[in-house]
Amino acid sequence: MSDDASTEDPAEVIDTIIAQLGDWRGALLARMRGLIREADPDVVEEIKWRKPSNPLGVPVWSHGGIICTGETYKDKVKLTFMKGASVPDPAGIFNSSLDGNARRAIDIGQDAAIDEAAFVALVRAAVELNAS
Repeated sequence: MSDDASTEDPAEVIDTIIAQLGDWRGALLARMRGLIREADPDVVEEIKWRKPSNPLGVPVWSHGGIICTGETYKDKVKLTFMKGASVPDPAGIFNSSLDGNARRAIDIGQDAAIDEAAFVALVRAAVELNAS
């Protein structure tokens, strides 16, 4: 990994983040990343919001605008959809940030079940919203 953030490959940084977690959160983030890529093969991976307490930054998936971010906490992986309030969620998988005007999030704990088909549909709907 280069010291120059402008020449870094964001995919490699995300690989590093996943590897450094070294536990269920890394495996879960990798799984959700795979579903995002399945939902949108043209997705662009980025890293944003680097700071001293999080020097690698936050993984971001974009296509015509941000689709979602992937953050890890001690007890969960949080996927935040920037325009989630405008994205149809017929399966009701958004379970966090439900009161905001724009964002919606999915908090996934260690043993939580994931409706992969609903998640893929959610990502596709977010891409469609960005394109509209």
